[in-house]
Amino acid sequence: MKILVTGATGYIGGRLIPQLLEAGHQLRVLVRDKTRIEGRQWSSLVEVFEGDLTKPETLCGLCEGVEVGYYLVHSMLADTDFAEADRVCAQNFCQAAQPHLKLCIYLGGLLPRELDKVSLHLSSRAEVGQTLSNSLPTTEFRAGPIIGSGSASFEMVRYLTERLPLMVAPKWVENPVQPINIRAVLEYLLAALSQPALGPIDIGGEVLTFRQMMLGYAEARGLRRVIVPLPVLAPRLAALWVGLVTPIPNSLARPLVEGIVTPVLANTDRAEELFTEIVPLDYLSSVKQALQRTQERAVATRWSNSLAGNSTFTLQDREGLVREVRSTFVPVDPEFVFTSFAAIGGQRGWLVWNWAWKIRGFFDQLVGGPGLRRGRRHPTELLTGEALDFWRVERVEVGRSLVLRAEMKVPGRAWLSWEAQPKEGGCELIQSALFAPHGFWGFVYWYCMYPAHQVIFDSMCQAIARDAIKLSQGQALS
Repeated sequence: MKILVTGATGYIGGRLIPQLLEAGHQLRVLVRDKTRIEGRQWSSLVEVFEGDLTKPETLCGLCEGVEVGYYLVHSMLADTDFAEADRVCAQNFCQAAQPHLKLCIYLGGLLPRELDKVSLHLSSRAEVGQTLSNSLPTTEFRAGPIIGSGSASFEMVRYLTERLPLMVAPKWVENPVQPINIRAVLEYLLAALSQPALGPIDIGGEVLTFRQMMLGYAEARGLRRVIVPLPVLAPRLAALWVGLVTPIPNSLARPLVEGIVTPVLANTDRAEELFTEIVPLDYLSSVKQALQRTQERAVATRWSNSLAGNSTFTLQDREGLVREVRSTFVPVDPEFVFTSFAAIGGQRGWLVWNWAWKIRGFFDQLVGGPGLRRGRRHPTELLTGEALDFWRVERVEVGRSLVLRAEMKVPGRAWLSWEAQPKEGGCELIQSALFAPHGFWGFVYWYCMYPAHQVIFDSMCQAIARDAIKLSQGQALS
């Protein structure tokens, strides 16, 4: 079939695309910025359509010649009202798809049986499903927490359990939930291609409480954990706590927590009747599988790879852009220099003054930023668009250059970039820190930080050079 995939750079879309290609389908993928799929193994095997679901004028021809469309878009990380952003995107997609698609396949969320207690997040997912069904023949899979390496639900459970040996938790940790493993979700999405439009279908695995999810993770890791429920709800306070302890930002933690406060269970009768060959894993097996993939450094996608509603800026040299450029000659091939700066961040850290980076990350968390919690997907490999601590990979040219855009809370826009330029006898390492201040306080912030930048960025440039020389001599990265 000729198939359209939206949300191609997201957690689900990035895993579904290789399986669709393996099955022999022709794919068109919708992306806002085509550079964001560069470096992915499948990028040259798909037709890329550059457009923005919030801008209907960019979607002309999106679905021409396409039989089936996967709608895998959500706006939970949007800077503005995510429910309104979801609504607009779904309506614009329907307008572009209505004359063409024979089937739309959508992944939404489970709804509680008491509909008056639906969280804003889940009601928004349901509204999107209804919007699609009103205009297109639609199969809507409704899933609870998805457990897989790099998923937001798995990361939330993992960090809470790893970091807190004793947890005093609100009473909703005893509410039943029904997680499902990522492989089963992908199996359902693929199997729907051979069926007509089926409407809403609940999918889910083992029923257990959120407390049992954390204790199950502890069992898989061989940890001893004590969880003491208290007779309070406090979902907003809990979301702030999740945002502080885990890599999940407050904007995402809050809808995740609100989705657990009310019991949400699946009625899987239709799924079992229609897809008899699909049997979701039990929770403990799902956790062990996710841990194995993480340990093998085989995490294909992560929740943080999705930019959602955040704006994408292009680096420009223009008036009002403050630049700090440092360079040094390194007597090695450019590939060794690139390998060194491309492995920065995450568990490896930032080579110099790591305690200062951690303090900066801690204060960023306190004001609602991501801090250093997101780490990196792979210790040495980077893809355009994915998260790296409190940065976003804006551009990467393997063997040559890397540009990071800041996502920490700052009064302006900031970038940090490196380039390895070939020269006789080695290469020139060029490191640039750039800042576009927002108003008066932006300039105040930058020049207050300037003394620290002088020390830290000078040391970092030299440390990258030293690492590159060690690599050329066959030594491991420091």
